[in-house]
Amino acid sequence: MFRSLRLTLVLSIVVPLMVFSGVAIYVGLGAVEENLNDRLREDLELVARAVSGPLSQAMSDGDEIVMGESLKSIFRIGRVFGASVFDEDGQQVASLGVADTDVTRSDSADRVIASGKVGGAFRRVDGVSVFSQFTPLIAGDGRIQGLLQVTRKRSDFHELVASSRIWAVTIWSMVSLMVILVVVLGHYGAVGRHVSRLLGIMEQMAPGRWRVDEAPAGPRELRQIHEGLRDMGERMMQAEREIRASVERERELAEQLEYQEKVAMIGRVAGGVAHELGAPLSVIQGRANIMGRGDLADGDRRHLKDIEHQVERMTLIIQQLLDCFRHVPDSRRKTDLAATAKEVVGRIREEPRCQGVEIRSAIPDRPADILAEPTRLEMACVNIIRNACQAARSAVTVTLAEHDGLWELRVDDDGPGIAEAMRERIFEPFFSTRAAGEGTGLGLAVVGSVLKEHGGRIEVGSSREGGCRMSTFWPVYQYQEALGGGQS
Repeated sequence: MFRSLRLTLVLSIVVPLMVFSGVAIYVGLGAVEENLNDRLREDLELVARAVSGPLSQAMSDGDEIVMGESLKSIFRIGRVFGASVFDEDGQQVASLGVADTDVTRSDSADRVIASGKVGGAFRRVDGVSVFSQFTPLIAGDGRIQGLLQVTRKRSDFHELVASSRIWAVTIWSMVSLMVILVVVLGHYGAVGRHVSRLLGIMEQMAPGRWRVDEAPAGPRELRQIHEGLRDMGERMMQAEREIRASVERERELAEQLEYQEKVAMIGRVAGGVAHELGAPLSVIQGRANIMGRGDLADGDRRHLKDIEHQVERMTLIIQQLLDCFRHVPDSRRKTDLAATAKEVVGRIREEPRCQGVEIRSAIPDRPADILAEPTRLEMACVNIIRNACQAARSAVTVTLAEHDGLWELRVDDDGPGIAEAMRERIFEPFFSTRAAGEGTGLGLAVVGSVLKEHGGRIEVGSSREGGCRMSTFWPVYQYQEALGGGQS
């Protein structure tokens, strides 16, 4: 059974303390009662001794008047219930108040007569419980000639003790209530409110909200618990960050694995397609060339040219499929991106499709070394610059600059641009923004594949001329990276 700290303090400290104090008070009252009884007996004994002399003399002289006055004086000296005088045979000689009439069968009287010493005992006289004090009356010759009995009500002995008990119980109860109240209020002020505050902080702690910003308060032990809770929150935050980072890394690895599996699968399919279609296409192209050597009508020659064009297009598609999913990381080496980009720009300027488009070059003369496979790098540069040239109205600008450990090859055109909603899809294989038959939809897929192989990235935006801007980022060549990832 779970109990609160406050109830535990009351049950384990206050209750035992009150029980021990109650037992102590009970024992003390018993001692006080015994002491009071002794004092009351001593008072009776003093009263009896004070009149025993005159009574002995009056008894020897047979003077009943003096004997009666002596008994009356006993009532004037103290609180006495009764007094009697007995001869040596236990017969009553004189009495006043309530007392025994015959003590011949009283053991206390017999002991006093036998020993000559004062004695007494509690007994009942006329139905009243009294304390009976016997004092020997000694004659002039030293013999015991009688007894003096002085009685006092038993209730007289206990009234004072009972009053003391009532006061003791009352005071003990008030002190107990005060102690409990002090413990309860003290617990709340010193411990309870701080514990409630800590519980509130613990209830607020949850994933993403582990930090404890409240300042410690309360006793040292509770402040230590608060500090421990804060440290635990920091550790939970760190663990949560590590878990998230681990999940993110696993997700990236899973994506990379999925991509590699997809590349491998499509590469196998592309290889099979190239193998199966290569020979028939070569035969078709060869027969078309043979037929073109003969004399043909203009209409037939035009149809033959269309056949050659479609064969070339099918061959290009197969080659781009192979290029898109070919993965050759082991052949990477230090390559000059600036030289490759200049060579590609010069070659594309001569292509018939780019006639009428001004290709501007802002490529520095200094080397721009990266770790790359030269053929794949050249293929990516050709596709991105050619794509911009074919989309431009009049001008294309190619810029190369270094920043943040990356070489940025930027290609701007003044064409219609690419809608923002389509910028994520243009790198998917066979997706094209051009009309059917004008593009294979594999050029930018090849660029994305090559960049992923080389640890780079590509960004698509808008150029200053209003067209499209494509920026490819290539990691700057590092000698240590070359040692671990390829040939230098």
